[in-house]
Amino acid sequence: MERVAALDEPLKKILGGTTAKVLAEHLGLETVGDLLHHYPRRYAERGELTRLSDLPLDEHVTVVARVADARVLTFNHGRGQRLEVTLTDGSGRLQLVFFGKGIHKPHKDLLPGKRAMFAGKVSVFNRKLQLAHPEYELLDRDADTDAVDAFAHQLMPIYPACQQMASWKITKAVDAVLPSAQDAVDPLPPGLREGRGLVPLTEALLKVHRPGSKADVADARARLKWDEAFVLQVALARRRFTDAQLPAVPRRLTPGGILDAFDARLPFTLTEGQTKVSREIFDDLATEHPMHRLLQGEVGSGKAQPLDALVLTPRGFRPMGRLAVGSEVVVPSGATALVDGVFPQGEREVWRLVLGDGSTVECDDEHLWIVSSRATGERVLTTRELRTALLDDDDGRPRWSIAPATPVDLDDGGHRPLDPYALGRTLGAGGHGPAGASVPAAYRNAPVKDRRALLAGLLAAAGEPAGSGTLVRAVPEPLAADLAWLARSLGGTARTTPVDGGHDVTVATPEEGGAGDADDGAFHRTVRAVEHVGRKPVQCISVAHPSHAYVTDHFTVTHNTMVALRAMLGVVDSGGQAAMLAPTEVLAQQHHRSVTEMMGDLAEGGMLGGAERGTKVVLLTGSMGAAARRQALLDLVTGEAGIVIGTHALIEDVVQFHDLGLVVVDEQHRFGVEQRDALRAKGKQPPHLLVMTATPIPRTVAMTVFGDLETSVLDQLPAGRSPIASHVVPAKDKPHFLARAWERVREEVTAGHQAYVVCPRIGDDEDAAAPKGKKAKDAPAEPSSPEDLAEKRPPLAVLDIAEQLRKGPLTGLRVAVLHGRMAPDDKDDVMRRFAAGELDVLVATTVIEVGVNVPNATAMVIMDADRFGVSQLHQLRGRVGRGSAPGLCLLVSEMPEASPARARLAAVAATLDGFELSRIDLEQRREGDVLGQAQSGARSSLRMLAVIEDEEVIAAAREEATALVAADPELTDCPELRTALSALLDDEREQYLDKG
Repeated sequence: MERVAALDEPLKKILGGTTAKVLAEHLGLETVGDLLHHYPRRYAERGELTRLSDLPLDEHVTVVARVADARVLTFNHGRGQRLEVTLTDGSGRLQLVFFGKGIHKPHKDLLPGKRAMFAGKVSVFNRKLQLAHPEYELLDRDADTDAVDAFAHQLMPIYPACQQMASWKITKAVDAVLPSAQDAVDPLPPGLREGRGLVPLTEALLKVHRPGSKADVADARARLKWDEAFVLQVALARRRFTDAQLPAVPRRLTPGGILDAFDARLPFTLTEGQTKVSREIFDDLATEHPMHRLLQGEVGSGKAQPLDALVLTPRGFRPMGRLAVGSEVVVPSGATALVDGVFPQGEREVWRLVLGDGSTVECDDEHLWIVSSRATGERVLTTRELRTALLDDDDGRPRWSIAPATPVDLDDGGHRPLDPYALGRTLGAGGHGPAGASVPAAYRNAPVKDRRALLAGLLAAAGEPAGSGTLVRAVPEPLAADLAWLARSLGGTARTTPVDGGHDVTVATPEEGGAGDADDGAFHRTVRAVEHVGRKPVQCISVAHPSHAYVTDHFTVTHNTMVALRAMLGVVDSGGQAAMLAPTEVLAQQHHRSVTEMMGDLAEGGMLGGAERGTKVVLLTGSMGAAARRQALLDLVTGEAGIVIGTHALIEDVVQFHDLGLVVVDEQHRFGVEQRDALRAKGKQPPHLLVMTATPIPRTVAMTVFGDLETSVLDQLPAGRSPIASHVVPAKDKPHFLARAWERVREEVTAGHQAYVVCPRIGDDEDAAAPKGKKAKDAPAEPSSPEDLAEKRPPLAVLDIAEQLRKGPLTGLRVAVLHGRMAPDDKDDVMRRFAAGELDVLVATTVIEVGVNVPNATAMVIMDADRFGVSQLHQLRGRVGRGSAPGLCLLVSEMPEASPARARLAAVAATLDGFELSRIDLEQRREGDVLGQAQSGARSSLRMLAVIEDEEVIAAAREEATALVAADPELTDCPELRTALSALLDDEREQYLDKG
């Protein structure tokens, strides 16, 4: 790799081993070049004290100030000493504190009137900001008078620092390497640099580290941002240019082919967005150069369920209306996946599927179901298709059956002190457990082995053989529902029949050797009837999983698929083949199942392009048996298979295609240079490439991370959703704002609505509840001094806030609490009362994410909102505004106005848009390394450029880079730029850059 030797010099040769080791271990700086590119975070003028409201809590900061007061105090009955020093700059004050033996030197140095630089971690004590045991360096000793005068009007760089290396020590280290800046290679062509009015690189490095004025800082930052943006965009532009020179077989749409047949069967109409994106893809496929397109945000096609329908999550069932982007759900295979799209659809006509064991599921007419029949095998049908062809023409019996979900481990976080089998026997014998005569939620939402043991105990105590199952007679209604729930959760069936004194329950599970009501003996449930329910508010979700399916009421598998398959079918119609690359065998198998289900008998066709309007869809993975693998390879090389879905096994030398036309890649899969080249070699000419991601990606990130791809965005805006207004309430700065928040809650209740108040913590008895020898989850660390007792205020607690509200601003309202430590029956009672409108205000932890869906709740106050992440705030906010009335979300924070936490809350309050929230989340986490190096432990290649904030620079750099590469693809006239590129693009980065 061609790099300048002076900048490659190890720091230990210049700074010594000790300093170099700290810089390497804690800041990732190993060479002279690394340190030169470790830019100041900000600059302090001599005597400047950062405004106290600007000091961020829990961050290392550097301040310059004068000592106003210093005094030694005793504590612990005179056995301990502490030194308190007060700093001032005339406009603000900051307290320093030193303890024990560490007070002697600062007591001697920090006399009133002395000026110094101080560095430490900001904390709070007695509602005042303080630095505990800060490092310091005096600036105005008599011997330093000349030096003090010399920098009287200079800007002092404040570097990103760490506890082991204060900012001024980094300043001294930079001084030692700064002469090497003259050896830096300037990658910008002179014409571009002059045309954009940018200073030379050496000058920029000198000015960023040792500026004479604020104008110097601006010049340096502008130049260094351009370096990062331009070199990266040149790399991407070269990749785009190279791809554009490659030939490709045009894949034009062929009327009357498989695609038309597939579209004719679609149980829904493509949205305007889907039609537009399809047109972009098919236009690209028709060209003589390979398509390289990123498709982001593809969503479901409006197949919906009512807001009160249930969806299985790892913590148990949760109402559809409570799901948000980022919610975790269970898919039919037993795996978990994230919801990547939530699309309220207003009110629709709702239908109820009545299944063979009496369980029911509600959905709209367009909802998709994975069903099977004796005649056709598995199919994916809409509710409408099910109800119009419900019974078999020959014998009048139900035609379709639905398979159960794979049993999965659940955990609602509740305590399970009793042996599940023993509890089952107790309940089966008519006794009572923690939840009376029913199964506690913690035992229902438990691992499979515990549910199995509980059911076994129930059946052992009260069951009797009944055909292929077990009958439990005259069970009280709550326990009957629990019995059925347990059986279905284990992949079995359950049928309840009302009788005198309760319900008879017949259950059958795979462990018992019983069977469901399908003819094949498997635990399928037949679809007995489809009944009209009436109009209800509904929504659909998109699940980020190849199956695009999830588990709904009574452990029923339902489907919510996408239509990216159309591009592959268009290529097959043109005589080519399409390959879908999956990162794991499990995902490949699920992709294969999903595609074959969507295509039905179109996936059983003969030769490509034939009149049969069908093709073969084959699976190719590394663990396939020899015979199946041989057949799949034969189908590919002969062209019998138009679509292949597989893992890296697709790239092996033995795999040969008849005519590979399109490669579809999941964005989560790293698809590097070698893999792409290996697949290219398998086509007569390079194939077209489509990369898919369901995650909204801000435009600047797409330009930077996926800059070698054209981008299509498929977004469906939520319909029928009431607006949610969000506001930040600065409780500490403006206490009257908090008072007004409680007035707003009262106003909502007066108007007939309800409200949530969310707190991060349960209450003050958490410490007492912690096991001996262990701290409660939210308990503060053991104090090392009296000051530490209040250094960090514990998060606000449900029990405390509820009591304050009852006695204070919400006196007279019906206020109740809800949290995870409550007994299950108490929780259920509170939820029921709130849903029934018997309570006005629910003060809760984030437990409200599960099991509470109240369209009448219109207001939410989130206390200590800065303690929650962006996605969690978005999820919580989604609990209001679900009815016809608009929602209100108030984000209460005591953080200072200028703090990053407050800025984040303000940004969340400003938008409900998924793309914008992804920007906020990215800003909060920072970019890491857009070239992927963060994952291998190396430092970010972007030190000055912020991909969110510097959109104009990135867009301009992309234009310049594209023009330069078009004129000089090999960069013959830009040797310095070639050097910078080789330094940027080591093998790993280049592979990441070329991923799809």
